[in-house]
Amino acid sequence: MLLRLVPEFELRRDVLPWLAERGCAAALDTSENSSALYVVNVERNGKIIYTWKGNQRNTHIGLYDLQTKQNEHLYMFEKNLHIISCSINNERTLLAVSFCQYTEEERASQLLQSDIEQFDIHVVAEEEHKVVIQKSGQLPRAKVVDDLVWAQWDMMEQRLFYIVPKESKSTLRCVQFYPEENFNSILESHLDIAVNDTQLKLVNFGYDYCQDQDVASKSLNLQVFTSKAGGLCVCCSLVSDIPHEIIYSIYFLHKGYNKTFTVSLERTKSHQFKEVAFMNLDYYVAAYLPGQFLHLLNIQHPDMLCYSLFLTGEDARIDTLQNCSIRSPWVSAVLDCNAGSLYDVSISDSALLQFLQKSKRDCERLAALHCALLYFQHTEDLEMQIIRWISENLSTCHSFNPIQEFIIASLYCRMCPETQNLDKLLPYTSLHDWIGVVPGVICATDIISLPVLEFQNSKGFWEKLNSNLESVKYAEPHLHYHSKGLRREWRNLSEEREERRTTAYLRNIFENAKKVLSHLDTWDSEARLVPLFEEEDYQQQLLMGLMVAQLKDHLMRHLQYIGKKKIDQIVLDYVANLLNLVHRIMKEVWRRYQLHSCIFCFDERGSAGEFAVFHIMSRILEAANGMCMPLPPGFHTLHLGLGVRCLPLHTLLHYIDNGILQLTETCVRKLLKDLDDTEQNEKLKFSIVMRLPEALGQKVRQYWNHPINANLMARKYVKLLLEKLGNGQCSRPVPERLSVPVEFLPLNYLTNMLAEIENQGVHPYEKQDHVNARFVEETALKHTMTLLGLKYS
Repeated sequence: MLLRLVPEFELRRDVLPWLAERGCAAALDTSENSSALYVVNVERNGKIIYTWKGNQRNTHIGLYDLQTKQNEHLYMFEKNLHIISCSINNERTLLAVSFCQYTEEERASQLLQSDIEQFDIHVVAEEEHKVVIQKSGQLPRAKVVDDLVWAQWDMMEQRLFYIVPKESKSTLRCVQFYPEENFNSILESHLDIAVNDTQLKLVNFGYDYCQDQDVASKSLNLQVFTSKAGGLCVCCSLVSDIPHEIIYSIYFLHKGYNKTFTVSLERTKSHQFKEVAFMNLDYYVAAYLPGQFLHLLNIQHPDMLCYSLFLTGEDARIDTLQNCSIRSPWVSAVLDCNAGSLYDVSISDSALLQFLQKSKRDCERLAALHCALLYFQHTEDLEMQIIRWISENLSTCHSFNPIQEFIIASLYCRMCPETQNLDKLLPYTSLHDWIGVVPGVICATDIISLPVLEFQNSKGFWEKLNSNLESVKYAEPHLHYHSKGLRREWRNLSEEREERRTTAYLRNIFENAKKVLSHLDTWDSEARLVPLFEEEDYQQQLLMGLMVAQLKDHLMRHLQYIGKKKIDQIVLDYVANLLNLVHRIMKEVWRRYQLHSCIFCFDERGSAGEFAVFHIMSRILEAANGMCMPLPPGFHTLHLGLGVRCLPLHTLLHYIDNGILQLTETCVRKLLKDLDDTEQNEKLKFSIVMRLPEALGQKVRQYWNHPINANLMARKYVKLLLEKLGNGQCSRPVPERLSVPVEFLPLNYLTNMLAEIENQGVHPYEKQDHVNARFVEETALKHTMTLLGLKYS
């Protein structure tokens, strides 16, 4: 089961034995009156208030403390009352009770004309364990709201949400209460929900109208949920005229739209249908129909349907919740009103991973992946299991790249909680849209008007909600950072010549990269398990520095108020964490395939494990190229080393020619030095040398002491000198004989001409002094003698 429920309180388990000890037989006789014992409120401190009927049909109120696991008898009324709700203060000197005072015949007319009023009640102690209301006939009162059809009390934040009918639509309002006993209306939002002939329903007040089926059928099945990130959702179950069809809507008021879901049920009798129950899981809202489905909707990113998790069958089963009288009094809590049971509810990490591993649809995999990262943050063990799943399913996900989604979503979840409004500026997915569908679910999206807020100097939830609404006004999707400009700038700078890479702009870019890499020095001791970060990589450091610069500019445009120093730290942490995540993936696959810390030995072929790691590295490179994100220094060297060990020559060269494998100085130098010159190795070395960029070739060819390489170097040397001569950079020399006589006149003329050009200072290989006219002469003679089959001395 995906949702894990832990029983915090049960009337039968925690209260009935205590009542039995007190001899309260009427409360235990459920056959006489099923509502004799029931929960009337869950207080802000988590204490549970319940009521029961005494032996004389009087009404008692008791309290259960979740911390001490103790019951306490609070008050008794010498009447048979049906209590709707009850609350007390910490000192037990103030009791607030709501109860029904009318007959069943009066119920319908009374419920259509409902008030909630606030009374200022003071009590005084009269006798031991007895208090009375002071001046009960002159209670100061203040009108809070009238003419409502639905109300929900938020005991944790002392807020009252209520709905009033207004023409064809309805209006949701909220009243915020404060410790100094004043209150004010703070929110108004118009909802497209019909309330004609709707009877009053109170949510989280204790009395459950589901006990009266006639009333339940005419009242709104609706709940309001808030989240720590400033999310405000209205969840409503709608009536469908089509049999075997369930319709419910989620109004994402903080986003400015609502989504209406239509679910077709199969092989179910109509009398088995029950109301959809809604639960608040903070980052998610759960819509639950017992025995049918469980729908988890992402509150922060409800725009794409692929971020909501729709489960059916065994995956959606919750054994302990099999009726429709379910309320969510606060975040991650569920109250079964009929059974009188309170549960702590959470998403099971093990069940979520099992679902991820067995899922066959991309929509389910993507939703489960994001749910695991968002809900459980970055738990190391969970992260390891997700990486393992990714490495096993690289080729089975067709509509998204799992490596890209893992890195982007993980960065989002790591960085955003630290700074307010950062979640609106950083990318949370690599996808631009989602064209897939969730089987069995039809979703319709409608734009709605944004709520109107009226508050002053309010912190916490209302401030965050207001920030979300402001983002919607300014087209939030366009605020998220993207890499289009980064890719263009990186290409431009990569193609510039060496002499132009000393500008102040570039020096600043590389200084950014150094700061990022300095963050990585504090990694754990296992960092060296994978041989990365042990060399300089010009291209990757250039990309790192550019990302820092562009991300910093992006955040400065929207977060100026937090200061430059804070933004600098956020950006450096972001890029360093990106490299850390790539390294984390590498470390897990390295450990999984039991590779040793150094694999740069080219005298043997790679193992099956090395080939698997090479394949995963190729997919990491593909993901990085797709998002234009930097890779840890040494990644390309390690990738090339595995490629040399694992791939046949023609495949290796194909990967090099197509840019999948990049020739690095570290790997090529070691390959040329360590491999002996067998026929097969000569072919490999020559193929690699021929593909080296000119600047890199000048650095590493000297490490291959072989006639083929010497001949290649001599040819390039002659070509460069003659090009200089042809460009008029030197005067035509007068041939003279060298100190060593050579009877082959063409070679003699060529070497004298090259020597003269060298004497005039035109030297293309200034750092390689052993390449000169004499070297060309000796190489030419050796090559000629070899072709003629003669020995050279």
